[in-house]
Amino acid sequence: MAGGAMAPTGPMKVYNGVVTTYVITACIVAASGGALFGYDNGITGGVVSMPGFLQRFFPGVTQGDSDVSQSTDHPTNPFCQYNDQGLAWFTSSLFIAGAIAALPGAYLTRLKGRKFSMLMAGLLFDVGVIFLAAAYHISMLIIGRVLLGFAVALASVAVTLYNSEMAPAQIRGRLNQIFQIVLTLGVFIAQAINIGTAHIYPWGWRVSLALAGMPAIVLTFGGIFLPDTPNSLIERGYKEQGRKVLQDIRGTQDVDEEFSDICDACVEANKVQNPWKTILSRKYRPQLVLAAASTFFQQWTGINTIIFYAPQLFVSLGVGEGAALGATIVTGIVNHLATYVSFHVADKYGRRILFIEGEKCVCACICRYKCRKTSRDIPIS
Repeated sequence: MAGGAMAPTGPMKVYNGVVTTYVITACIVAASGGALFGYDNGITGGVVSMPGFLQRFFPGVTQGDSDVSQSTDHPTNPFCQYNDQGLAWFTSSLFIAGAIAALPGAYLTRLKGRKFSMLMAGLLFDVGVIFLAAAYHISMLIIGRVLLGFAVALASVAVTLYNSEMAPAQIRGRLNQIFQIVLTLGVFIAQAINIGTAHIYPWGWRVSLALAGMPAIVLTFGGIFLPDTPNSLIERGYKEQGRKVLQDIRGTQDVDEEFSDICDACVEANKVQNPWKTILSRKYRPQLVLAAASTFFQQWTGINTIIFYAPQLFVSLGVGEGAALGATIVTGIVNHLATYVSFHVADKYGRRILFIEGEKCVCACICRYKCRKTSRDIPIS
């Protein structure tokens, strides 16, 4: 597991030092890993709606020959237009690969360090982008998406852990939120790019997919030039290097207290022989259930699906392709701007208030949808 050695829990302990430009820069560069998933989420839905892409790899979709579109039950159902098994594999292969790579990625992050995992994520993503942008067969698309899934899994583990361990305690929430800010910014930028590349027929989709390599290059250079976190270095036995990095990011030589606390946390972490047995024990069950349930239900709200398939959703409602891409940007803008709320609230009011208020918004949206729902539901195949 990515475990890592964090400072002891309890009341926030403020150590000596200042918020340095060094630590801010390191966290922003590392947070470019968030753009890997954000850009892919925002770009893929637009690419899948581009005629040039569909005609080359999934001609049955544009010709009305998808698996269900010819069904006598729903011969013209717009929701069934994209029901193609090959297309389904293209879109889902990233998520399947990410799920498979998440646990091995966590172990790699602990054994080799956060910096190494970020470097591997950047390299894998770059290679995956090459496969996608140069694809001439669906197999190249699937290989590229699988590599992207591995990269996203590594970056999701390593970057958030990196920022948490580099940040001073008093602004840890904000610096960790940079990952989410960059992620949602990646979604918005990707949606805007799709509007332009949609007019470059028939190879605009190649431009959209190729530009995904930009944040990956930033993350790759970050993996080369950024230092590893003091926690990771100390945990792996490089105590003097860990002290030096701690002094650099805190802007002071007097880091004895924080250094001692990290060392103590490392000793306690290394005493754990079976992390799975420990985390599944009754003592940690509430934290485990909350962490798993909050992540699961956040995905279950469907926001990623809406962002991913927004162009298709708008097209299925009768909106033109260009207008659908434009309307999609609205979701990207709202999604990005809302992230700044948590950015400013996380350290001032705590994480709990974000959970509560977020769930209130979700419940309000669902209730409003139910109230406005008419009896003329479009059948979903």
